[in-house]
Amino acid sequence: MQFPQIIPILSVAIATSTPLVFACLGETITERSGVINLSAEGTVMLTAMTAFAIAKTTESWGTFPCLLLGFMGAGCVGALIAAIVAFGALTLKQSQVAIGFVLALLCADLSSFLGNAFVRIPGPTVPSLRLPGLQQIPVVGELLFQSDGLVYASFLLILLTWLYFYRSRSGLMLQALGEQPAAAFARGTNVVRMRYLYTMLGGALMGIAGAAFSLDFKAGWSYRHTAGYGWIALAIVIFGGWNPLRVALSCYLFGILQSLASLAQSALPEVPTQALTIAPFVLMILLLVFTSSHWLETLFRYLPEQVGRIATQSISSRPPAALGKGFEQD
Repeated sequence: MQFPQIIPILSVAIATSTPLVFACLGETITERSGVINLSAEGTVMLTAMTAFAIAKTTESWGTFPCLLLGFMGAGCVGALIAAIVAFGALTLKQSQVAIGFVLALLCADLSSFLGNAFVRIPGPTVPSLRLPGLQQIPVVGELLFQSDGLVYASFLLILLTWLYFYRSRSGLMLQALGEQPAAAFARGTNVVRMRYLYTMLGGALMGIAGAAFSLDFKAGWSYRHTAGYGWIALAIVIFGGWNPLRVALSCYLFGILQSLASLAQSALPEVPTQALTIAPFVLMILLLVFTSSHWLETLFRYLPEQVGRIATQSISSRPPAALGKGFEQD
């Protein structure tokens, strides 16, 4: 494969990774505040159905209004599901894992039941948006600036999330919620209220991810339309070490694996299509296990000291210290 052929493949991989970027950054924000939202799978399915249903119903209003309403509706549904997770975990003090898992199953079934009237019918999709000035930049222009507004919004979201986490006072307080909530409370922060806020914000971004699937990446709606992507989003957050930039790069890695799997279907016709379809999911999980293994850090010790230190720092990650733990706020 020659270099000119690689650029279009990477461009498609970046564009198709956009829904995952929204979902993973939403979950990263939620988990950084100390809350685990395991409803991602069901949330993405239900919001994908919601977005398509709203956009299809209001299609006569015009392309932009119906798409805007679809994304807004999906964001609101995602925030509502996250609010249920927060209420059960923070107010009722029940298991975050159990609540999220039950909601994942419930929302997935709801999406199939409520979306039955919209199965496999054409609907509005996000139009392409070329940027003439930027798309002329060699390599970079072809890679990043020949897609649509949703893809460009994801680039902006990555940058803003990283700046908020590491270059703002509020972002440092967000990290304190997940690391040392008692210290944040001592400094006057209402831990429970802020965890509600960030959990719902993360849920809204997951909702936008669902809308991105049904109105852009996998236009339309069908039974289990986004099956598996919610779970892979949770895995990518861990793989990315709860760092917005690393999480986004992990999303693009998954997109590249999907693009390669699509190419392999034509190059390897004797291999069952189902095996190649699930291959990116399996490879991503294996990469997560591989990079999370302690023996890998041990292996790096045999490298030159500076190289080994950089390699260890690049793969090492730990969850927020208070992730999934309740906090008694007097």
